[in-house]
Amino acid sequence: MVLPGHRHVFGSDPKQLICRDMLKYLLLLHCCLHISARNSLNDDLLSPYPLHSKHGPSHSHRQVRDCQPVIDGGMKTVYGHFTFISNPLRSFSVLEPGGPGGCSKNLTATVEETIKYGNCIVAQNGGYFSMDTGSCIGNIVSDRKLVQSAKGIQNAQFGIKADGTLIFGYLSEEQVLETENPFVQLLSGVVWLLRNGTVYINQSKAAECDKTQTTGDFDHFINVISARTAVGHDRDGRLILFHVDGQTEDRGLNLWEVANFLKDQGVINAVNLDGGGSATLVINGTLSNYPSDHCTYDPMWRCPRSISTVVCVHEPFCDPPDCSGHGQCVLGECQCTDFWIGPACSVLSCGPLNCNAHGNCTEGGCVCDQGWIGTDCNISCVQGHYGHYGEGCTKKCPCQNNSTCNHIDGSCQCSDGYTGLHCEEVCPLGFYGAGCQRACQCVNQCYCHHVTGSCNITEEPRLSELSSKVGQCMETLLCTSLKNTQHSETAVNIFTPWTWVILTCTLGFLLVISAAFNLKQVSQTRVRQIDSKYSYHQLLEVNGNMEVAGMLDPWDANQDGT
Repeated sequence: MVLPGHRHVFGSDPKQLICRDMLKYLLLLHCCLHISARNSLNDDLLSPYPLHSKHGPSHSHRQVRDCQPVIDGGMKTVYGHFTFISNPLRSFSVLEPGGPGGCSKNLTATVEETIKYGNCIVAQNGGYFSMDTGSCIGNIVSDRKLVQSAKGIQNAQFGIKADGTLIFGYLSEEQVLETENPFVQLLSGVVWLLRNGTVYINQSKAAECDKTQTTGDFDHFINVISARTAVGHDRDGRLILFHVDGQTEDRGLNLWEVANFLKDQGVINAVNLDGGGSATLVINGTLSNYPSDHCTYDPMWRCPRSISTVVCVHEPFCDPPDCSGHGQCVLGECQCTDFWIGPACSVLSCGPLNCNAHGNCTEGGCVCDQGWIGTDCNISCVQGHYGHYGEGCTKKCPCQNNSTCNHIDGSCQCSDGYTGLHCEEVCPLGFYGAGCQRACQCVNQCYCHHVTGSCNITEEPRLSELSSKVGQCMETLLCTSLKNTQHSETAVNIFTPWTWVILTCTLGFLLVISAAFNLKQVSQTRVRQIDSKYSYHQLLEVNGNMEVAGMLDPWDANQDGT
């Protein structure tokens, strides 16, 4: 309220301001006390660590893990290798130590030495061997060759059959020696680690002999950590080689850990191979793991052990390996040479035409038959090589008078009016035409044109030709005339004056030749009678005692007194 004549505001007095502030503090304190009455006093504290100290243990992470009991296997770090082989039938081999025949000689050799005989890309140690004698242990088949049989001793086996089947497990001696679908690769391990995706160690421990490994008792062999090698396969049929570095009782894996690890990686069946100091991995000819054996020349260093068999991964083999001798095997495929084709280079092929049935296909290509040339034997000698025949069309045709030459054997197909081996002669008198098979039809003469058969010719045959062929000509005319006489009632004069001249001359000529020949024969007979000598042989009487002096002397027709 404002009074007239007075200008005063409430609260402007300092005392009043102090009172007002105190009132505010009291109200605030009351509110705070009212709220805090709902919270705990925190007087029952349970802390794992001392108050006002750092939360958590003072141990390292490694110490904390070491304190934990092992239930499903503890975590550890190891170094190893996986090798996957997609075509083990053609890409995997078991090698004897030091090359073929090594087991029979009780040889041992490092993996690096043995793989020189197998061209291996990846190689590991294989089966077990005697540390005393070096002899190989167990069943061994190397590239289809049975190296040795274990005589039925049962340890876990791994092998590959001829049809490509992978075998894991235990085998009888009969199965090892089977000849129908035999083993092409086989070796023995110790302990069947996985069977159909299940850890099989306990069953193997109960079944297998414990004399093969030399680490100690069988349980210790299974449970001790060490370097390990194994072989197995996955669901895709790939062969798997496993290797892990280590040293017995110091680092590495035990067989339980190996089996479970392989199972986690999708391996279905697996067999344990030689391990410890024998565990060796070589890639492209170079040692690629850390051996656990100390070197003999200086124990400060580590060296790979001389071992027995080796498992080898190489380029795929061809079938057959030598490509039938007609090619080179490259990455499992035959690269054929020359004109050989097919997966085994066993088929000769000279292209789609294949010599056109006019030649033989050889390693050097088509060898054409006579009368044919060209890469595919598709060109005959006649086409573009007229006048030649035979092999390679190199022989010149001998045919004359525009006659046709056979392009294969050079035989002549004579033109009309010609005959002879090379068609060098005209038709005989009285004949003409193709093959000289047609008789002349001229009146009162036996000759005609040798090609057309025309009787109107300007040149008469030469006398010498008439003399040599008159017989044939006369025979033709005579037969023709007789044939005509049978069909005619009028008399026909068979022989013309010119014909009588020819006949008379011929008969006279033959008479002279006959007389000369007879005179020569008589003369030669007389000469032989004058110059001949005769010898006589002794005649014996019945009693065989008669001898006549001089009876054996030859008689000479010119001797005096005879």
